[in-house]
Amino acid sequence: MIYMKISRLLIFVFLIAPSFLLAQTKEVLFTIDNHPYYTDEFMRVYNKNLDLVKDDSQKDLDKYLDLFLGYKLKVEKANKIGLQNGTNYQNELKSYRNQLSKNYVNDSKVTNELVHEAYDRMQQEVRASHILVLVDEGASPQDTLKAYNKVLDIKKRLDAGEDFIKVAQQFSEDPSVKENNGDLGYFSAFRMVYPFENAAYKTKSGQISKPFRTRFGYHIIKVVDKRVNRGEVTVAHIMILKQNDAAQNEKAKTTIDDIYKKIQQGESFESLAQQFSEDKSSSAKGGVLQRFGSGQLSSEEFENVAFELKDKNQISVPFQSQFGWHIVKLIEKHPVRTFDDMKFELEEKIRKDERSLLITNSLAKKLRAKYTFTKDSKLIATIKGLVNDEFYTQTWVVPEKSKDLNGVVLTINKDRKINSKVFLDFIASKQKSNIKTKPVARLVDELFEKFVDEQLITYYNDNLENEFSEFKNVMDEYRDGLLLFDLMEKEIWNRAKNDTIGLNDYFKNNIKNYQWKKRYSADILSSTDSKVVEKAQKFLKKGKSLEYIKEQLNNDGKVNIMSKSGMYEEDYDVLSQFKDLPKGVTAIVSKDQYFFVVNISDVKPAGSKELSECKGKVISDYQQYLENNWVDELKKEFTIKVNQDVFAKVKNQLHN
Repeated sequence: MIYMKISRLLIFVFLIAPSFLLAQTKEVLFTIDNHPYYTDEFMRVYNKNLDLVKDDSQKDLDKYLDLFLGYKLKVEKANKIGLQNGTNYQNELKSYRNQLSKNYVNDSKVTNELVHEAYDRMQQEVRASHILVLVDEGASPQDTLKAYNKVLDIKKRLDAGEDFIKVAQQFSEDPSVKENNGDLGYFSAFRMVYPFENAAYKTKSGQISKPFRTRFGYHIIKVVDKRVNRGEVTVAHIMILKQNDAAQNEKAKTTIDDIYKKIQQGESFESLAQQFSEDKSSSAKGGVLQRFGSGQLSSEEFENVAFELKDKNQISVPFQSQFGWHIVKLIEKHPVRTFDDMKFELEEKIRKDERSLLITNSLAKKLRAKYTFTKDSKLIATIKGLVNDEFYTQTWVVPEKSKDLNGVVLTINKDRKINSKVFLDFIASKQKSNIKTKPVARLVDELFEKFVDEQLITYYNDNLENEFSEFKNVMDEYRDGLLLFDLMEKEIWNRAKNDTIGLNDYFKNNIKNYQWKKRYSADILSSTDSKVVEKAQKFLKKGKSLEYIKEQLNNDGKVNIMSKSGMYEEDYDVLSQFKDLPKGVTAIVSKDQYFFVVNISDVKPAGSKELSECKGKVISDYQQYLENNWVDELKKEFTIKVNQDVFAKVKNQLHN
C-alpha cells in the first residue's frame, strides 16, 4: 500500500545519510532494560538530520531525545519478539549490505580509466544493426561451438556481399528482428552491455564487426552511422491517447488538430496542456517532461521531432507515435555536460555495469599484497586426484570419498580458515564456465588462483565494518530501520488497514477533519475571445448542448471555444472566481488571458465525507494515532534510564 511505502521511506530518511561528525569519546546516554545507547550515535544521527528537518521543534534537543528514545524503544520491541530472526529480514539486510559494499570494493585507478573512456564515448552516438546467435553463458562446449560455427557462417555470407538486413531477417535470433530488421537505433555509452558497446565504438562507420560474444550469445554488428551526441532536451507536450476504435481514434486526431489551431491563434501552450493533455504525469506542469537523450524514450518518432526543434519555444505540428497524437514545444537544449559535472554519475553507472568486473579483478590483485595467505599444497595435490575429465562435460560431481577430506586448504591473515570442501564445491560450480584448460592438474591450479581471489575479496567484504567506521554506522542503522519497518507493519500499518471497527470509530470521532466543501456539477466553457463566450452563454441559457455550441462557434477551421465537465469543489480553478454559484448559467469571468462561462446543473452542500470517499487519508491518520498510543505503552513496558548529566554535556557540545 502507498501509505506503507511512504512510511518506510520516512524511516530510512531518518536513519540513512552520510555522517560527518568527528570521532569523540562516547558515554552512555540512556539505557533501555540495561541495554546501553551511547552519545556518539545520538550526536551523529542528530547532526546528519539537522539540515533535513524543516520543523524547528524537531531541532530541539529535548524533543529530539524523545524521538530518538521512541525509535530505540521500537527496535528493542522488535528484537524482543524475534523479528531479527525472520527470513525476509535477513535476506533484505544481506541484499542491502551487498549493494552498499560495492561502493567499497573498488580500484580508483581502473575506475578512473573507465570513467574517462565512458565520457569520451558519450561524445558520440552510434547507430548499429546486429545479428544475434543465442547461446547461454553456461552452455556446453558442444552448444557453444555450434553457435560459434553458425555466426562464422553468417560472417562469411556478409563478407561475400550479401545484404545485412536480409541476412539478419533470415538468421538473427533476436526476437525484435521481425519489427526492426536488426536496427537498434542510436545509442551511446551504457545503453548496451559493455562488450557490445566496445564493438560498436571500435567498428568504423559503414563497416561490419568480427563476431564477438556477450552474455546473450554471439553478435555481428554493422555500424550504420556515427554522429555527434545530440545531448539532451527538455520539452513540453500535449498528448491525446491512441484509441483502439477507429472512430474514436479519428476523434483523437480531430482534438489534437483543434488544440494546434488554438495554439496558432495565440493561446497558451501551457494552459492548453493543463486543460486537455491526456498525459496525466505532465499535464499539471504545463506538459513539461523530464529532460532526455537519444534512445531514452520508447518512441523514436517523438525523440526525432523533439531534437529537430531548433529554437526555444518552437512548437511542432501534430504528429503520431505508437502512443497517440502529440504536439511538442522546445523548452531547452542541453549539450553534453562537462567531465567534472558527470564524473560522479559515471562512477555510479560503472559500479552497476559489467565493467565493474575489471575493477574487481584489479582489487583482487591489491588484496593479494594487503593480506597474508597460505595454501596447503599437499591437500591441493590430493584434490587434483579427485577431479577428472568429466569436468569438461559438466558431469563431474564431488566424490563421496571427499567427505573424509576435512583439512584447511587456504588460510587468510591467520584468522580465516577455509576448508577443502569449500574449494571442491567451487570447482564443481565452475563447470558451466566452459573452462577448457587441460590437463586436470593445470585446471585445478588455475581454479585455485580464482578461488584465492574470490576468498580474499570475501574476507575483505566481511571485514568492512572493521575497516570503515562509516560502513559500520550505516549498516547498524539500516539493520534497525528494517526491524522498525517490520514492526510498524505488524503493529500499526496492518492493524490500521484491517481493524474496520477501530477505523470507523476513529473516523466518526474525527469527522470534522474530513469535510467536503460545496461542490458543483458543472460544464466549463473557455475562450480567449469574450464575444465568443457571450455567444456560448446565450446558447447555454437556451438549453443547447455542448456539442451544439462547439459546432456553432468552432467554424471556418478555427477552434474558438473548448469545454470540460465534471464535479468540482467551490475553490476549483475558475469556480473560485465566483462568490456564489446557484444552478444555471453564470456570468462571464476572466482569468489570465481566458474568458469563462459555467453552467451549473447540480449543487451539493458542504458536509461530511463518507469513509469511502477519504479512506486513504483516514487510514494514514489512524496509523499515526495508533503509533502515538503505542509508544506510550512501550515506555511502560521497558525500563528507561536517561543520564541527565551526560545529556547536559551533549547539549553543550552540540550548541557550541
